[in-house]
Amino acid sequence: MKGEEKPIARREALLKLLRLGGLGVGAATLGVWLHGRSALPREERALARKARVSVTPDSKLPELAIVQGEDPRQLAQRAVEELGGIRRFVSRQDVVVVKPNIGWDRTPEQGANTNPLLVAAVVRMCQEAGAAKIIVADVSCNEARRCYQRSGIAEAARAEGAEVILPEEQKFREADLHGDVLGLWPVFQPFLEADKVINVPVAKQHSLTGVTLGMKNWYGILGGARHRLHQHIHESLADLADFMRPALTIMDAYRVLLRNGPTGGSLLDVALKKTVVASTDPVALDAYAAKAYWDLEIEQLPYLKLASQRGLGTTTFEKLRTRAVQL
Repeated sequence: MKGEEKPIARREALLKLLRLGGLGVGAATLGVWLHGRSALPREERALARKARVSVTPDSKLPELAIVQGEDPRQLAQRAVEELGGIRRFVSRQDVVVVKPNIGWDRTPEQGANTNPLLVAAVVRMCQEAGAAKIIVADVSCNEARRCYQRSGIAEAARAEGAEVILPEEQKFREADLHGDVLGLWPVFQPFLEADKVINVPVAKQHSLTGVTLGMKNWYGILGGARHRLHQHIHESLADLADFMRPALTIMDAYRVLLRNGPTGGSLLDVALKKTVVASTDPVALDAYAAKAYWDLEIEQLPYLKLASQRGLGTTTFEKLRTRAVQL
C-alpha cells in the first residue's frame, strides 16, 4: 500500500467499526493502532473554577478506545483500562464529578439520556481509585427530579455510592467563563469545585447542531437562559469545552438516537450499537462519532474546528493511537 493511502484506510477502518456496531474477527484480534497526537491543552484560563491537573501524555497508550459487547458496565471498564486505567485519571482523595446527559424525561430504551449502567460503572471505577467524593450531576431540560428518576441514573449512581445532586436554584454560582461568547454565567456549583470531571455523554442527533455528543453535553453545567446561546451555538460550545477540560470523555453509544434528537421518544429512532468509545481527546471523539453515525464532515460542525483551533484536540481522529476491542 502506498504511504499516502494509509490515512484513508485508517479512517475508513475506524468508521466501519461504529457504523456496523460490531467488530469483525480480524479487527478484534489485531486491534487498530494508529499514530499521531492531539495538541497539548493550553493553560487554564477560568479563574472562577478550581484548577485541574491535565492527564500526562503517554506515547505507549492509546488515545482512543472503542469497545463493543453486551454489557455497558464491562464496556466502560474495558475502555478505561485500554487508556491506562482509572488511576491515570482519578487520584486518591479527588472530588470527582461524573457528567452524564440527564436532560430528558425518558427511559433508557429511548436513548435520550446516558445509559444508567454506564454511569454506575464510571462511579464504581472512581470508588476503586480512592476518590474522596463522587458526584453525579446535570442541569436537566425537563423537570430535573423526574429526569433523574425516569432515566434510571439517580438510582444506579446512588447504588454505587455516588452523591446525586439536583440542579436547585441555590446551587448555582455566577462564574466568569472567559469565553469569546460566554462571560459571566450561572454555573452549577459542583462543576466549579471538582478536582476532576468525567464527561459521559450519549450519542444523539440534534436538530440545531447536527449532533449532541461530548462537547454539547457541557450545556448541562449552565443555569440561566441557555436558549440565548443558540444565536452563537458553535462559539458557545467551544467556550464551554475550553472552560471544562475533562479528565476523560466516555461516550455512550450503546443506544444511538439517530433521528429526532435531542429529545427522542420513538424506539424506531434508536439504533442498538452496543458500543462505548473513550478518549483523552474530546474533539477527535466528537468528530469520529459524528462522521461514523451521521456522515457529518468537520465543515458541518464549526464548533469542532473552533475547539481544535484553541488547542483542545484534533479533528483528524484517524491520526490517534486507537485500540478496538470486542468483548
